Amino acid sequence: MIDFAQARRTMVDGQVRVNDVTDAAVIAAMLEVPREKFVPEARAGLAYIDEDLCVQEAASGKAARYLMEPMVLAKLLQALELTAESKVLDVGCTTGYSAAVLGRIAGSVVALEEEPALAAAAGKLVKAPNVEIVTGKATAGWAAKAPYDAILIGGAVEEVPQALTSQLKDGGRLAAVIRKGSAPKATLYVRTGGHVSARRLFDAAIPPLPGFEAAETFVF
Repeated sequence: MIDFAQARRTMVDGQVRVNDVTDAAVIAAMLEVPREKFVPEARAGLAYIDEDLCVQEAASGKAARYLMEPMVLAKLLQALELTAESKVLDVGCTTGYSAAVLGRIAGSVVALEEEPALAAAAGKLVKAPNVEIVTGKATAGWAAKAPYDAILIGGAVEEVPQALTSQLKDGGRLAAVIRKGSAPKATLYVRTGGHVSARRLFDAAIPPLPGFEAAETFVF
């Protein structure tokens, strides 16, 4: 019988704290949220390993979907510098683990998921009253509740759509893993007035979030 509470503490001590995550709110939230509840039952025993976990297999032309590994999630959340008043958009929330963690850190969370089955699962699993699960196109964000203090993208993307950065408040931050070339980089975007700046943070090889592929360009 797995002691999930101990496994959760081991995950935080051995994967999160040792990778320069010092934000007390992030650490407390990851100690509280039972990650094993957000993965298929057959994979519950793997919930706290330092890898991305598949929560929906590829099928019918659709890509597989994953929870990103705990260390990368923790470092992205820390980069967002969230407070108890922050209003956050969680893009590609899958079964809702990241939304549940965010709900313990931020003031309010809109968790956006494109796949109806995953959104339904998140709706059942996430009990926090300050988290709203919505279904819609991930690249479009959720303008109805914009602007946001912070946006998290839950998978590697080739580019960040202007539709998302435009939903940030002035001074708002967006964290994503940008997948270009052989070295994907966690990147922080900050909106200042009408300008968005980007800063690379660390290497992070996580599975892609479908729909965020860069448009093809043609050279004549």
